Amino acid sequence: MNRTNLLIAIAVAGAVGAAMAAQTKAQSGPAPVPQYDAEKCYGIAKAGNNDCQTATSSCAGTSRRDGAADAWIYVPAGTCGKIIGGSMKSA
Repeated sequence: MNRTNLLIAIAVAGAVGAAMAAQTKAQSGPAPVPQYDAEKCYGIAKAGNNDCQTATSSCAGTSRRDGAADAWIYVPAGTCGKIIGGSMKSA
């Protein structure tokens, strides 16, 4: 590998790394509010799929167990009460 190819490879790797870091930073914190009428529904999120922080996790996508009573996800308005285990309030 000559010097020019090495420099190009390093530049590409740096650009890819920067893009990945920016994407990771954008995902920390709460999930964006959906474009449809939504409500927060507690107790139905799968592990790692919550939309915001809980008492035991710091941001979206960090809940550690399925159905955590303090983890919520956005659902279409009027849906939470129809889901088994869903609650409009944190336990």
